Amino acid sequence: MTDTVISSLRREVVIGFDRPFVVIGERINPTGRKVLAAEMAAGDFSRVESDALAQVAAGAHMLDVNAGIPLADEPAILARAVQLVQSITDVPLSIDSSIVAALERGLEVYQGKALVNSVTGEEERLESVLPLVRKHGAAVVAISNDETGISEDPDVRFAVARKIVERAEDHGIPRADVVVDPLVMPIGAINRAGRQVMHIVRRLREELGVNSTCGASNVSFGLPNRPGINNAFLTMAIGAGLTSAITNPLEESVVQAVLGADVMMGQDPDCRRWIRKYRASSGAEGAEGARGRREGRRRRRA
Repeated sequence: MTDTVISSLRREVVIGFDRPFVVIGERINPTGRKVLAAEMAAGDFSRVESDALAQVAAGAHMLDVNAGIPLADEPAILARAVQLVQSITDVPLSIDSSIVAALERGLEVYQGKALVNSVTGEEERLESVLPLVRKHGAAVVAISNDETGISEDPDVRFAVARKIVERAEDHGIPRADVVVDPLVMPIGAINRAGRQVMHIVRRLREELGVNSTCGASNVSFGLPNRPGINNAFLTMAIGAGLTSAITNPLEESVVQAVLGADVMMGQDPDCRRWIRKYRASSGAEGAEGARGRREGRRRRRA
């Protein structure tokens, strides 16, 4: 089975079919976060530092680092963010940018084997990003859209994924180092978006033998109680074969969904990780509940 190995100087994370699900923390991204964007552009990385530490403490196995700020020096900002995050935590990183020069700067300062986020099926993008991935011995996220845009036909998106995987192999990048993003669309706008992703993920595993990832929270965009939708999506997608996701580990319900899915998929032997995380809190809740029941009985007798 396919294992995608990502590493920092001191820690290795393996994304794989028979491995625990990998959570890639999404919070170090100024897109849609005006305060963070302004701070990073001004050279203030205190929020980047706190977000990195909080996500790792919450259970993120990797962190996505993005510096997409309009009119800013994205290559310099991304390189600085990568260096900072690596200085305060040992988890591997996903270096995230739509600008090739920024990816290159990030890779130049990265220590370990990074995940490059991302390459698409567009010819220009393929021929600029894949040589960079090969040069630095990195792995890469393959996003299944091309010059025609994002198709609503899951078979078309799968065909784009196949093209990227094969082109990567032409550049000397093994398919174990290609992690495909099938593109999660908002289910409030496209009712079949969830089923489309499940269909593609199964084919990625069974036909291409590659790992997969996605921006999981995209599925709930525009809907109330977004964590509820995100949790349902994650558990179903993991069951279909999804092996990692860029998501928010600070949402406790997301962590529960992932850990619970690992239990159900047999990736948490003897439920050890679930028990380690929740036995103490459930024991405290049980004791509190028992005290409440005893006090209630005493009040009724009085």
